[in-house]
Amino acid sequence: MSNRRMARECALQCLYYADSAKMLDGEKVAPYAADFKNELGENFSFCKDLIDGTTQHLDKIDQLVSKYAKNWTIARMSVVDRSILRMAAYELVFSTERTPAPAVIDEAIELAKKYSTDNSGKFINGLLDQLKKERH
Repeated sequence: MSNRRMARECALQCLYYADSAKMLDGEKVAPYAADFKNELGENFSFCKDLIDGTTQHLDKIDQLVSKYAKNWTIARMSVVDRSILRMAAYELVFSTERTPAPAVIDEAIELAKKYSTDNSGKFINGLLDQLKKERH
């Protein structure tokens, strides 16, 4: 597994935990994220950026996801799918890293295949494929 994929997995775990506990606030998630610092080494900063960026831009991200989620509301999505979508939306639209869109989408699909349902990969792929239009 690549180090960036591991960083994404750790970020997903933090965002999932925060969403489940109804505390999607970067400051409240930071102590949980710190548990991964030794494991991720130099990639911890990428993980932290995903977490902090997602929580800082959460309202805008949810608006974008809602815009492209046909017949779905954010609240109706599973916590795992919602967390993957939010993190990928941050990376696609707001992150200064400018990871190529196909790589971001592929990573999100792989996370969905690993942590969610059989249909989640298709759902996430379709939504992110539309959402990538928002990238400037």
